[in-house]
Amino acid sequence: METNISLRTGTAAGTLLSILPNLFSEDIIKTIVLAAIGATVSFTVSLLLKWIIKFKNK
Repeated sequence: METNISLRTGTAAGTLLSILPNLFSEDIIKTIVLAAIGATVSFTVSLLLKWIIKFKNK
């Protein structure tokens, strides 16, 4: 079944417009902070594991 671009655009726009009023600025800020914490922890753990592997291979 083939769908046209206007159906996809309408569905995407309708979904976005129905989600938009339910988003609060506190939720967005919390999401940004949690993403930053997660990225920092992930980076730190990867550096730590890299250091451990390097240390064990010596």
